[in-house]
Amino acid sequence: MTGRAAPPPTEVGRKGGPRVTVEWVEWLMGLPLGYVTGIPGLTRGQQLQILGNGVVPQQAACAFKALLDLGV
Repeated sequence: MTGRAAPPPTEVGRKGGPRVTVEWVEWLMGLPLGYVTGIPGLTRGQQLQILGNGVVPQQAACAFKALLDLGV
């Protein structure tokens, strides 16, 4: 869908265990590379918070189309 390969879904965390990568979450949501990860000065936690509070554009477009088809 995005036209680019999926980045690795996990990385080694601070305590040595696996943790999700921000780049994978960004890709999973169908966002362009760097849409959130390319913003300078944001911590990993802030990036994940932004992505977690974000909207998947393809899903939003589908929802708006469905509402328009209903005449809402």
